[in-house]
Amino acid sequence: MARDSSSLSRRDAVKAAGTLGTLGIAGLAGCTGGGGGGGGGGGGDGEDYPSLGNYPIEGDTAMFGFNVPTSGPYSSEGEDELRAYEMAVKHLNNGGGWVDSQFDDLSGDGVLDYEIDYVTGDTATDADTARQSASRMIQRDDVVMFSGGSSSATAIAMQGLAQEENVLFMCCLTHSNDTTGKDCVRYSFREMFNAYMTGQALAPVVTDEYGDDLDFYQLYADYSWGQTQQASMKQFFEEAGWSEVDSVPTPLGTSDYSSYLSEAADSGADALFLNHYGLDGANSLSQAIEAGIDQDMEIVLPLYNRPMAEAAGGAIEGIFGTIAWDSQIDNTPSNEFTEAFSSEYDGRVPSGPAQLAYAQTLQYAAAVERAGTFYPPEVIRQLEDFEYDNIGMGAETMRGCDHQAQRDIPVVRGLPGSEQGEGQYFEIVNITSRDDVGYGCDSGPAAECELGEYGDE
Repeated sequence: MARDSSSLSRRDAVKAAGTLGTLGIAGLAGCTGGGGGGGGGGGGDGEDYPSLGNYPIEGDTAMFGFNVPTSGPYSSEGEDELRAYEMAVKHLNNGGGWVDSQFDDLSGDGVLDYEIDYVTGDTATDADTARQSASRMIQRDDVVMFSGGSSSATAIAMQGLAQEENVLFMCCLTHSNDTTGKDCVRYSFREMFNAYMTGQALAPVVTDEYGDDLDFYQLYADYSWGQTQQASMKQFFEEAGWSEVDSVPTPLGTSDYSSYLSEAADSGADALFLNHYGLDGANSLSQAIEAGIDQDMEIVLPLYNRPMAEAAGGAIEGIFGTIAWDSQIDNTPSNEFTEAFSSEYDGRVPSGPAQLAYAQTLQYAAAVERAGTFYPPEVIRQLEDFEYDNIGMGAETMRGCDHQAQRDIPVVRGLPGSEQGEGQYFEIVNITSRDDVGYGCDSGPAAECELGEYGDE
């Protein structure tokens, strides 16, 4: 399935245009209508478009930007994302992985005959740093797409820049309701579910396990993600019959949670929600277990992943949460991704953030192929309301009204330390159907979303 007959025909037509196309583009860049395609703007369908963002591309290489935290509290997630991004570029240029098996639109010899190259940046898990790094990628390196995340604050900062600069941003790990809610933009798409959907998936499982009349206490990271997750846990667990006793913000990057945990233990609540992520999540959970809080309170970690579970070790035993994806999900795309990643990185088992990074890069490239151009408004239209089932999470739709993927959500429980190893840290207790989570375009976070313009109105 490396390339189908239709893609062969299109590519061969572009190559046949050859010299004529190159000459045409030189005169047409910045103009509307006329022939062209190929070298100047990635047309390939005989059409051309006006200059916008970093379109048209100059030369025969299309540049991507990968802006992830390789320092700061979310650096473990960022490093695994970067591994997957680099593998995605390798597969786009040379074939392999999902390019060969799951994405009919991709050929393995570049995208629209352009070789793909990339630049990287370190967001340091800081919104201002992320925006500055992304701006350099756009202005200096001429990226046509950039991607990244791990912190919702950085993702929201980057997607705001994407809208201003008319350069697409493909969200990787960002879980705040605001990303596809009040801060949504036309130039960004999110595969990851959000805190609102985590609340919908987690509440039935947790209340079934612990009962439906508990009092709970929340600690949350004091920025967009933690704030919206605290609000969503309050909403859906109170709808299920629980009562929030109190909720307390904690600074991002906190290393000592002892005072916060002591207040939680003295609250009289039956359950403690730790709305922390990355190294922060591993620290707060480990310190809660060391303090013996789990002897008197049920602990819930609404969102976690393999790197933070690995850091927390045996502290995650019995702890419920949700994850983006896991290698235990037994279907063809998941197994192929795990095999490709492990082969590329000496047996390393990929994390959920890595799956997001790989999927989002290929989704953008496939949309370009379907559009027959890198012109951003046409690529956006290919992604809006696109239906797919090729990334290991069943049937999905990238909803057009808010650019939020409608997808299933895995609910997991942490394994004892003695049962962990080789990338296995969770027991999957439920994969909540997309039919049981989500919300209409006029409700939930989507009710606050105004995407903005395509840029060609």
